[in-house]
Amino acid sequence: MIARQSLPPTRSSLTHKFTIDGFEGYLTIGMHANGRPGEIFLKISKEGSTLSGMCQAFCRAFSLALQHGLSVEDACKRFEGMRFEPMGATSNPDIPEALSIVDYVARFMEQNFASTPRLAR
Repeated sequence: MIARQSLPPTRSSLTHKFTIDGFEGYLTIGMHANGRPGEIFLKISKEGSTLSGMCQAFCRAFSLALQHGLSVEDACKRFEGMRFEPMGATSNPDIPEALSIVDYVARFMEQNFASTPRLAR
């Protein structure tokens, strides 16, 4: 069994602002000292309790997967391509369309943190 690698109380992070179909969001990625991501957080505008709760659940699952040794590539494969609202055009020229917030986050993480990102679709 792989031991959980929690992040230290003070850590570096990256915050990325994005929009998907008019929904503005902020993705914050907390990183280990070596630059490897170890947690993610999402803040979405126009959020209702359901969307907010689902975003929190997704972030917790993604973060725990990373902390228990799942690679960024494997984590992204599991979440990329999920399709549900909000979906559509984004503010990111590298990811012009997203099938969902989960799809967008997985693709952003892959492009920025995977050792060998796949070609854009």
